[in-house]
Amino acid sequence: SYEKRIEKLTLRRSEADEQVLSDSMKQRIHIIKRAAREFKNGMYVNLGIGMPVLASNYIEPGITVHLQSENGILGMGPFPTAEEVDADLVNAGKESVTVLPGGTCFSSDVSFGMIRGNRLDMTILGGMQVSQNGDLSNWVVPGKIIKGMGGAMDLVAAPKSRVVVTMTHNAKNGEPKILKENTLPLTGVKCVDRIITDKCVFDVVPGKGLLLRELSYGQTVDKIRAATACDFEVASDVAETY
Repeated sequence: SYEKRIEKLTLRRSEADEQVLSDSMKQRIHIIKRAAREFKNGMYVNLGIGMPVLASNYIEPGITVHLQSENGILGMGPFPTAEEVDADLVNAGKESVTVLPGGTCFSSDVSFGMIRGNRLDMTILGGMQVSQNGDLSNWVVPGKIIKGMGGAMDLVAAPKSRVVVTMTHNAKNGEPKILKENTLPLTGVKCVDRIITDKCVFDVVPGKGLLLRELSYGQTVDKIRAATACDFEVASDVAETY
């Protein structure tokens, strides 16, 4: 009998499952749990490929968020359990997903019409580098083979959509990913509103640069300065919040 294959079977994890994950995966979940606090009731939000899609699993109870995937889903739910897997339901990263009651599927041109037409309140994207002015690099590393640039350039070009970038504060080799100027090819210029890392939360203030808003537990302003390759201001009420 024929069985439709799923390129990236991705299942919802229980809290017990999360306790036995690798340190790098726990770090990603730490970042994305903070990012999930950005959701407000009634928002229409796009979640980028990779780390951002994890946010669908951490929406606060009582909050309704309409999640959009650029391959043509509105009303995307969390990752499925093993019993809920449907090979015809995948996100833009080809991972298995669920669709909530009332959700809908449509063509890619309609999806990008929503994105370019400013129908989304917020997009949460992954990042490789962000500059002090909010320039974003997240679509290619020179010399690496990729399938395509994806929809990030369209997502960050919509002027009314808030752009939140989630990423580790430093690369695997320890190099800072928050810089004075990006060295990787740009996805968008002056497009990022907020950066959420494993160490802190920065806001990008137009015309001024970065403002340190929150610290992860155990972090200090001095530690953030040592891990960041550009200057920034510190909010008067900065505190450890996640």
